[in-house]
Amino acid sequence: MNPKRNQPSAMPAQPAESADKHKRAFRIILIAGLPIVVLLLSFTVGRYSVSLPQMADIIRAHLLGLPDPGPASVSIVLLHVRIPRIAAALLVGGALAAAGASYQGLFRNPMVSPDILGASAGAGFGAALAMLLSLGPAGIQLLSFLLGMGAVALTYSIGSLVSRRGGAVLSLVLTGIVISTVFSSFTSIIKLAADPDNKLPAITFWLMGGLALVGLNDLAILAPLVLIGLTPLLLLRWKLNVLSFGEEEAQALGVNTTRIRIVTIICSTLLTATAVSVSGMIGWVGLIVPHLSRMVVGPNYKVLLPVSALFGATYLLLVDDIARSALTMEIPLGILTALIGAPFFIVLLITGKRGWE
Repeated sequence: MNPKRNQPSAMPAQPAESADKHKRAFRIILIAGLPIVVLLLSFTVGRYSVSLPQMADIIRAHLLGLPDPGPASVSIVLLHVRIPRIAAALLVGGALAAAGASYQGLFRNPMVSPDILGASAGAGFGAALAMLLSLGPAGIQLLSFLLGMGAVALTYSIGSLVSRRGGAVLSLVLTGIVISTVFSSFTSIIKLAADPDNKLPAITFWLMGGLALVGLNDLAILAPLVLIGLTPLLLLRWKLNVLSFGEEEAQALGVNTTRIRIVTIICSTLLTATAVSVSGMIGWVGLIVPHLSRMVVGPNYKVLLPVSALFGATYLLLVDDIARSALTMEIPLGILTALIGAPFFIVLLITGKRGWE
């Protein structure tokens, strides 16, 4: 009698593993196709009705140098308003979601968002200061970007001094909270000193977030900076998996945790500061989108990070479609993302923590 016949076979596990891989691949393909579907639908949403065939004719005519096939007003709306706004929504949403996912992996905390180290608060103060000084759109974006980066640099410098006693991650988080509070206070002082008839409403509306004023010139700056910040994160995303085991375990596996931490912070801050300098303060995207992505593809950052970027782009584009078409007046994006994100996050907390175990 052959004793091997009584041993359980390991073969049935292979079809189950193959089925799981096929399901995950299908989910990834579905998420990759979502931005394309939402992108096409977004061209038709708005106060000016533009059909997809009409959009295709206008774009083809301008690419080939042919006469304008439609009314001039429709072409102007499509080429100079709708296309830049849609592209900006995709870039900003992807940047915030990727930054949020990277920070959550770096700090091993699901409650971390892109503004944890003070980037958003610093950028908001920079924009408010530029408006108070009447620096114009370019000055607003430049000062917002510089102070957003500067706030994180200040956080990292102070956090590094504190962390010499141990607890580098906790020191950065706590220092970031303090720096965010300080810059938020500076912004309140700017609002107090601003002209209540002109500058104060402009500052308040900008801080609520929106893409109504985005043009082609903004895209020329936004797209390269997002690409510069996102590329290193995608190339090093597998090391975020190692960091999730803890700093000591990651060092034991040969990972330079200090270098990875610095690169991740710099790239995530670049993404956040760039997005905020163009769109204003838009919260919750970098917090809830990584959570939802984990529920779909799991916690592996090799897949999670690009999926978060794609899903964040799709999410913000959908929210922007609602913002510019739900009411006769445009709703600030920051209000909508909070109204949608907060209840959704509560649902995630109630249903469980699947994706973090």
